[in-house]
Amino acid sequence: MPAFEDPVKNEIWATVRAMNDAWTKGNPDDLSRFFHKDMVAITATDRNRLDGGAACIAGWKGFCAAARIHKWEEKDPVIHVYGNAAVVAYFYEMSFDMGGKTIVTGGRDMFFFVKEGEKWWAVADQFSPYPV
Repeated sequence: MPAFEDPVKNEIWATVRAMNDAWTKGNPDDLSRFFHKDMVAITATDRNRLDGGAACIAGWKGFCAAARIHKWEEKDPVIHVYGNAAVVAYFYEMSFDMGGKTIVTGGRDMFFFVKEGEKWWAVADQFSPYPV
């Protein structure tokens, strides 16, 4: 895990890592501990946005049901904190089996978090593969 000089950034990055471990290691229902009830996501495969935490969890869960993930790795994260809000952007590499094929891909992911009480919640996500 990258170490940031700011302990708040370390706390946020630990949240991102735990969140990504939940879905990449077969526990997408655990995303309810990280996705805000009013989260919105723009994904690379859905024409419409996913609106609401339940819809976002269902989207990630659907992917996990259709794929067998072999590898997930975040790279070169950047975190900007704005009071009780934060933007986290990183690159990712992953490989998975889907539809009888092994797919190796990479891309960009950007989350927006808000802190409510003592907890950081994902309220928005947009990710896409690298442009061709």
